[in-house]
Formats: sequence, C-alpha cells, structure tokens
Amino acid sequence: MFKKIISTLLALSLCAFWTAPVFADGNPMEVLSDEVVPTAADVADIPAKSAILMDAGSGRVLFEKNPDEPMPPASITKIMTLLLVFEAMDEGKLAYTDMVTCSENANSMGGTQIWLEVGEQMSAEDLIKATAINSANDAAMALAEHVGGSEMAFVEMMNQKAKDLGMANTHFVNPTGLDADGHVSTARDIALMSRELIKHKDITKFSTVWMDSLRDGKTGLTNTNKLVRFYKGCTGLKTGTTDGAGSCLSATAERNGLNLIAVSMGSTTSDERFSSCRTMLDYGFSAFEHFTPEILPEDLTPVTIIKGVDKEVELSFETPEPILIPKGRGGDIEKTIAIQPDVEAPVLQGQAVGEARFALDGENICEIPITAAKEVQKMTFGNAFGILLRNLLAF
Repeated sequence: MFKKIISTLLALSLCAFWTAPVFADGNPMEVLSDEVVPTAADVADIPAKSAILMDAGSGRVLFEKNPDEPMPPASITKIMTLLLVFEAMDEGKLAYTDMVTCSENANSMGGTQIWLEVGEQMSAEDLIKATAINSANDAAMALAEHVGGSEMAFVEMMNQKAKDLGMANTHFVNPTGLDADGHVSTARDIALMSRELIKHKDITKFSTVWMDSLRDGKTGLTNTNKLVRFYKGCTGLKTGTTDGAGSCLSATAERNGLNLIAVSMGSTTSDERFSSCRTMLDYGFSAFEHFTPEILPEDLTPVTIIKGVDKEVELSFETPEPILIPKGRGGDIEKTIAIQPDVEAPVLQGQAVGEARFALDGENICEIPITAAKEVQKMTFGNAFGILLRNLLAF
C-alpha cells in the first residue's frame, strides 16, 4: 500500500511540474513549430551514438548514424512486447477485457513499475496502458507471460518476430528491456519493429496519452515520452533508459500525411535523446514531402491485338502509393508512358503491356506497370465461326 501511495504522489508532482514545458535542468523546453528547419549538418551533429530517420510508409531511410551498431535497447524493447500483444489480439487470443494475473516473476521486476502484487489481477487493457504510457516493467512482464505462457516462451516469440522482420542485429533476452547479457538491438532494427507496431492503429490510443491513471485513479501514469505533449504530430512511441543503454527513444510523428520514425540510442541524458529525435523529425518534415504519381485517361490508348477475338484491349493500372521526394520538387518530376503498339493473342487479364515511369533529375523514382484490363483469346476456327454465326443472327 505504501508503494502505491508513493507512486500516486510522484504522478501528482509530475503533473504540477509539467504545467510549463521545461528541460530537466529547469530551462524552458523548446516547443517546435513548422518554422524550425534543421540542416543536414544539424542532423549529423545530433548527440546520439546511433540513430536513424525512416519514412514509415515506404521504409526509406532518410538519415542514419551508425544504424547497425548493436547496443542495449533498454525499454524500447517493449515495442516488440506490445507488437506481439497486439498480434495476439488480432488473432483472437487476447482481448482488452481479459484479466491477467501477476506472477511472482512479474512482481519481482525492478525499475519503473505500477507495483503489481502477486496474484493481483488487472485487465489486459490497463496493462497495455501501463506498459505504453508509463513503461512499467511489471505490467510488460505480466502481459508477456500471459501471451506466451512463460517469459522464456515469449522471448522466443520476440526473437522469431525479429527474424521475420529482418532485424538482423537484434537478440532479446527479456520482454522489459532491463539490462542483460546479450540483450541488444540497433537503431535500424528498432525502426523496423516500430514501423510494424504503428500499423496497429490502436497503439496510438495509448502511446499518445500524456497522463492517465489505474486502480480508479489511485495509481497515476505519466508518459515517459515528452514529445507526446510538446511536439506537433507526435504519435508515440517508446523511451528507454538504463545504465547500460543510456537514454534511448523511438519517436513517431505524422504531419500532412507524412509518417516518420526517428530512433536515437546511447545519448548521455534524457534531454539529448529528445533533442536528437526532434532534430531528425524536423529535418524530415522540412526536407521531404509525398508525391502521388498520376496517370491520366488520355495517357492510355487501347492496345491493338493481333490474331485475337477482339481487335484491341483497354488498359488498366493499380493506383500508385505516394512516394517520398525532396520538398518542392514535385513540378520537376518527368512522366514517361511506354506502351507496346500491339500484342499477339492470347492476352491474359493483368498482363503487362507497358509502363509509366516517373523520374527526378534523370533518376527513376517510380515505375507503374500498365496491364490489359481483360483477357483476349486467340482467334481459332471455332471461335471465328461462332463470331460469324452471331453476326448473321444479328441480322
């Protein structure tokens, strides 16, 4: 009970402390706006040992600094824990309302926690809230044991998922991120799992919350990610701090349809990790924008079919996804349509008969296949006779 009272008092004091944005040293915290435009040199000089900036939509890397150096990831580990929890819900193996029982192992976690008692039950939703907002180690462990059956079984799931995502330099030892031998990841790998987690739209119901509570208001929660409150468009995602890892952050933000992931690892202070990710995000939003390739009806003329039951076939294409380009360069993109003048039957529906290319400064940035809209059979004696007979009956 004493621990719960202390936890509540700490949350209340944080609430009072954050009535005005400040850094840890007491100086005002800069609330960034669209007017802040970092240069490439500013990004290269961020105070992080390892970092990466990625476009969440395409996975394109916009900036990197030692992105593949294995380092302790601290509580950024919980991104993978939460990813597996949300996948369990997608598969119908877990529901928000399911009650999860705290084990002795979950109760024994150090670091940040919500002071779960052995045998205490809490809903999966509240445990997700505690994990995503407050980075509670006991909550993360309770979820992991419930989903995996045991901590070790869940860790095996984590490592298998990392392999599936192409996280080549990651190895998990626990679901919390507490320092342990062999528990490492990289900025690139963290960006990959962050990209996968934010595909689950429900995560933002938790990762964007600044303050909340559990146990009917008795246990306060304050988001460890300051950017949630002070950075325009921030959608999450997870902080991490241990002696071995230093200060780490995976920050996600969205503006004007552009969704970015910034990962900073190994900063000396908490302020440095926020500064690093703010600089990367501002650079991304100021330097890049989305461009949607457009193919107009007049760009496409039916293709002549040789030896087919039809003389020509209409064309189609899949609606292209927006692509990332340097901001303000949309007018410089050149479009080239190349379509075969004729195609010999048979022609399959969806068969490629051409291509639309979009280039910037002579380099192709997008290629869109142009295909046959329907099947066209080869003309044979049988179907030629059938066509002739139908024409005669039409008279």
